[in-house]
Amino acid sequence: MNDSEQIVYLNGEYKAIGDACVSVLDRGFLFGDGVYEVIPAYGGKLLRLDSHLQRLNNSLDAIRLKNPMSGSAWAHMLDQLVQKNAGTDQSLYLQVTRGVAAKREHEFPDTVKPTVFAMSSVLASVSRAVAEQGIKAVTLDDIRWRACNIKTTALLANTLLRQQASDKGASESILIRDGNATEGTASNVFVVLEGVIVTAPVSPLLLPGITRDLVLELAAKHDMPCQERDISEAELRKASEIWISSSTREILPVIKLDGEKVANGKAGPVWQKMIDIYQQYKQQIRDGA
Repeated sequence: MNDSEQIVYLNGEYKAIGDACVSVLDRGFLFGDGVYEVIPAYGGKLLRLDSHLQRLNNSLDAIRLKNPMSGSAWAHMLDQLVQKNAGTDQSLYLQVTRGVAAKREHEFPDTVKPTVFAMSSVLASVSRAVAEQGIKAVTLDDIRWRACNIKTTALLANTLLRQQASDKGASESILIRDGNATEGTASNVFVVLEGVIVTAPVSPLLLPGITRDLVLELAAKHDMPCQERDISEAELRKASEIWISSSTREILPVIKLDGEKVANGKAGPVWQKMIDIYQQYKQQIRDGA
């Protein structure tokens, strides 16, 4: 798909991406004053839309911005966007900013008309063989603020941390705060310790990932032991398996951490079982189950 064919949504209109324009006085541009969501669609069906919209509403509440659309209006708009764009599987990005103010001031403007933007991109499927190759990750100090549960568009710290990983030949940074692993720059983190799947508990220090919650749900359903608790840096380094999860990358094994192999440097058996379960769940979504 080229840019001329990509259709986006902006403030009530569907238009070619090249025709979509936002004012330079938009507070999202000036302050990062906005929030966003990313929702995968498999076979044209949005994954856990209600959960994504609830998280969007939580983020909007946190920045004191009223949701500009009802749940049914969001669902209709996103469904239309899927239909207007190519791809059996797609990734939907939606963003709400506080909108355009008369001048640049830190305080909220008295009158607010939020800017609502959404776009769809092809979500390329990753073969099992490629996924099994895993990724490399590095550990870095978590330099971000203490409201990471808000899915804000202000992602400079995340991009700096991700770039440090890229500079070292890795594709993700696992962040350490107060001696514990919190999450990745754009992912949640799981470890396997003595056969138990462990992930950090929901708190203001990490984003409550929809895929993260789904992994825990599927693990419980299939009698795979799991825990939500702090993961010390020492535990991270001795884990038999490390995974990252996100809406677009799904569940990937980390096969090297800071240049050292994780266990034998291959995707582990617990991940192998989980990814089979996850792919079955995706197929059920495609089938409308």
